Amino acid sequence: MGRFFILCIIFLNSISQSFAQTLGGNAVFSFLSQPNTAQLSALGGVNISAISNDVGMAFQNPSLLRNEMDQQINTSINAFFAGITQFSLTTAYHLAAPKINIGLGVQYLNYGTLTQTDAAGNILGNFRPNDYVVQVMVSKQFAEKFWLGSTAKFIQSNYGQYRAAGIAMDIGLSYFDEASQIQASVVAKNMGTQLSTYNINGVKEELPFDIQAGISKKLKNAPFQFSFTAHNLHRFNIYYNDTTFNNAEGITNSNGIQKVVGHMVLSVQAFLSDQLELNMGYNFQRRQDLNLYGTTSGLNGFTFGAGFLLRKLQIRYAMGFYQQHMFHQFSMNFNLKGNPLQ
Repeated sequence: MGRFFILCIIFLNSISQSFAQTLGGNAVFSFLSQPNTAQLSALGGVNISAISNDVGMAFQNPSLLRNEMDQQINTSINAFFAGITQFSLTTAYHLAAPKINIGLGVQYLNYGTLTQTDAAGNILGNFRPNDYVVQVMVSKQFAEKFWLGSTAKFIQSNYGQYRAAGIAMDIGLSYFDEASQIQASVVAKNMGTQLSTYNINGVKEELPFDIQAGISKKLKNAPFQFSFTAHNLHRFNIYYNDTTFNNAEGITNSNGIQKVVGHMVLSVQAFLSDQLELNMGYNFQRRQDLNLYGTTSGLNGFTFGAGFLLRKLQIRYAMGFYQQHMFHQFSMNFNLKGNPLQ
């Protein structure tokens, strides 16, 4: 484990030095942060270390691709409110000769049909905005307990006459000790650039660069697994701060403790039987962002889910709260060869 932390320090230092230009300003293609599978959504939306045989989890961390995921397929649909729908697919293959795992992932967001108007409000017609990313993932095991992975992405956004494309990559490192059931990971995400821009001047915007680290522990004598994940480690204050609005409404800025915990996502999984799993997550930043001044915060930031883990088919469900609205996400895992998933 000590070797893992040394590798993490070297890994993070090299990444931050190489891609320091992506650390400031507003990011384009923000949909890349959306969780692609129900298990991830149920665990708070950010988790790169969960011990799981779900190929969908490798979409966010390529070093989670494992030999056992050969020809496994994860499909998912997430129904947001206002007719916004997200579709995802992830699959993987194990190449025996070079001893590497290759994955393919697609994520597509459809925002429905919108009315297009001019500045005076005259209706010009309808358009269907959408975002999608297509990515290829590779992972390889080394030094017995370590996995290194990389993802190459092509990104496209279409908002009527405004279109943009980009390329990016993720790099992930994972450590897994089967005896102690501990897995730790670190990932640098969305390092890249735009190929084409929304504006006619060709001024490029920054991608949503993110450094994440996480650790998961499955208990030996109890049916629980706990995860702790930290995101946006390259910058301290990740909260949106509209000083004009805050001053008008009497809202105080986030203090130091809030800025620290805003990076954290906590989750727990309960394995009630070989066929039934319950998940719960708490995302501190999401709760803070969704809380409105003078209103109850309810269950903002909390996510819940369940998994029905059959021998050759896994069905997962996740739900989360956005003020008075909820999202519902369903995922399904199966193997093309008909092999067991457990």
